[in-house]
Amino acid sequence: MNKQKIQQEKVIVDNAQNPSSAFGLATSCNSEQSSTSCARTKLHFVHSRSGFTLIEVMVVIVILGVLAALIVPNVMGRGEKAKVDTTQITLKGVAGALDQYKLDNGHYPSMQEGGLDALVNQPATAKNWLPGGYVKGGYPKDSWENDIQYVIPGTEGRAYDLYSFGADGQSGGEGNDADIYYTP
Repeated sequence: MNKQKIQQEKVIVDNAQNPSSAFGLATSCNSEQSSTSCARTKLHFVHSRSGFTLIEVMVVIVILGVLAALIVPNVMGRGEKAKVDTTQITLKGVAGALDQYKLDNGHYPSMQEGGLDALVNQPATAKNWLPGGYVKGGYPKDSWENDIQYVIPGTEGRAYDLYSFGADGQSGGEGNDADIYYTP
């Protein structure tokens, strides 16, 4: 028992005297030492050197920053463009419903018949109104949950004007706030 303690103390003294072994560069295991203390020493020093250096971490952070700088501007702002595109598709769908109403009733719904409401609720003057209506889900709205605008007769010789006020919900505007018109 005393012989094992003496060998363990010798390993500790050898490691303290040989600085290269403290960094895992060389081992002080020899035939006099027990194999368990040698294995313990190797295991301890291998784990103390694992991990990333500060330079490696900084390089990864810089790479992530460059990727973010390239990708984020392309992704941001797509939400508003998608809303404009969806509103244009909604306007086309409502225009198709207006055309179907005209085929069934011989005319587009007038403002006295309720305008676009005539596509959802049957007006008293509609003789061949489609059961269930022409637009499912209620009065048509744009992507910003504003009502679709309908004016009959339309400007510039059109039968009607169909449009959305855009993101701001008000007439006029620029960019995403600009009015979105259906053009047949």
